[in-house]
Amino acid sequence: MPVLRGFLWLVGFLLLGQALVWSLRLPVSSGVVGMLAMTLWLILRGRVSEDIQAASQPLIAVLAMLIMPGVVGVFFIAEAFAGQWLAVGVALILGTLLSVATTLWLMLRFMPADAPDE
Repeated sequence: MPVLRGFLWLVGFLLLGQALVWSLRLPVSSGVVGMLAMTLWLILRGRVSEDIQAASQPLIAVLAMLIMPGVVGVFFIAEAFAGQWLAVGVALILGTLLSVATTLWLMLRFMPADAPDE
């Protein structure tokens, strides 16, 4: 049951992101807005619930497969990026560095400290 509740939380934040993008006409993915909302909620709460942990652990194992459709889709619209590869490259590098830094910060913030050796 915790996994189901966790998925409901994740879907709820995705729907919140969709509602915010639609109502504010933001030029950002609803998934990104939903994840930012969930990150802010987790920061304010100070911990991650067991339900969200139970739902997100299996997703981490298949993360590459979840990202694959978006990556493959870029090849079908490659001509739209003609002449803009420098901007795309800079955005990819900065986005990757920021996402790694954010993930590291969240991991350090929410993972429990190691137990002292006995």
